[in-house]
Amino acid sequence: MQSSRASESEHREQAGADVTEQAAGEQNEVPEGERNLETELAAMEDRYKRAVADLDNYRKRSLRELEGRIAEATDAQLLEWLQAVDSVDRALAMQFEHPEFDGLIAVLDQMEAILARQGVQRIGARGEPFDPERHQAIGMRPDDGVPDGTVAKVVRSGYVRGGRVLRPAEVIVARAQRDGA
Repeated sequence: MQSSRASESEHREQAGADVTEQAAGEQNEVPEGERNLETELAAMEDRYKRAVADLDNYRKRSLRELEGRIAEATDAQLLEWLQAVDSVDRALAMQFEHPEFDGLIAVLDQMEAILARQGVQRIGARGEPFDPERHQAIGMRPDDGVPDGTVAKVVRSGYVRGGRVLRPAEVIVARAQRDGA
């Protein structure tokens, strides 16, 4: 009898162990439907994050393009304004003796003040070193008043805005005198 009780006891322990193992196995195993849902959720989260990043990049790119277009439009308008400034400069270069002369000086001062408020600065002055980024050489001539390779005469002023050249200055560049020339 004892052996049958021992055997029965072992059988119950074995059955209990089997049930415990089965329950533990069920906890570790994720049903296939849930696994598919988790995979799909992870894929959707990835697509969401990519969409948000794409939208952010689009916004930044659009802003840069808009700022570029605004700068181009402003530069185009300023270049047209510079034509009026050039006309007043040419009129003043005639140095005629009329009461209008003082008025033209006042108009030019006002135009330059408007340009200054827009961040525009005049470039090109006699004696400054020639810089092909800021000057357009339209000629060369010997000039004892300035060193070789510098601006001897400014034919038309140039202008910069925010470090960018709106229009290069048209200049005549000084060159060293050659013997026998």
